[in-house]
Amino acid sequence: MTVGLIVIMVLVYLGMTLAGGSTNINVLITFGAKLNALIQQGQWWRLITPVFLHMGFTHILMNMITLYFVGMQLEAAFGHLRYLGIFLLAGIGGNIASFCFSTSLSAGASTAIFGLFGAFMMLGESFWQNPVIRQLANTFLLFIVMNLAVDVFSPGIDIAGHLGGLVAGFLAAYLVGVPRIGKVSVVKRVIATVVLIGGYAWLYLHGMAQ
Repeated sequence: MTVGLIVIMVLVYLGMTLAGGSTNINVLITFGAKLNALIQQGQWWRLITPVFLHMGFTHILMNMITLYFVGMQLEAAFGHLRYLGIFLLAGIGGNIASFCFSTSLSAGASTAIFGLFGAFMMLGESFWQNPVIRQLANTFLLFIVMNLAVDVFSPGIDIAGHLGGLVAGFLAAYLVGVPRIGKVSVVKRVIATVVLIGGYAWLYLHGMAQ
């Protein structure tokens, strides 16, 4: 799934380049970037499609490198379909948060990638007794803090999307479970599912009302 997602994003990037450039506003809008006004007009798919778009070569290069190394580990842990579910749910969650709290046009897989970081935090919380998972969780927690610190001081970064993706990925990991590693409390899974769906609904309705 990780390699397949990367291939799709690279193909979309090439298509955008041929259509006029991946940083061209009109091309971004045509390919499905997040634009609040259009979502409010009913184009809800713009909460999904931005995950597959990137603005410029550096943007896609950095995201694809991160996605490969983080995604391959999580895909091995969760399995192909569960991993894909986390990726998509996190991407949607990040874009809904961006829709609610940011009026800027946005695109990129960062929302979903932050969700993968969140999934590592779920593993750390659920299987803290496993020394390998504990070490990975601590490493990714530090990585998350560093990235969010950079976001705060970097103009043009959609921090709402990153935080939304992080939280959505954390909750989505409980929702799908991780049977390859161990059993997750049913209570935690139910609570996470309710919070995730409720959060989606509240953010979407709040964004539509603005």
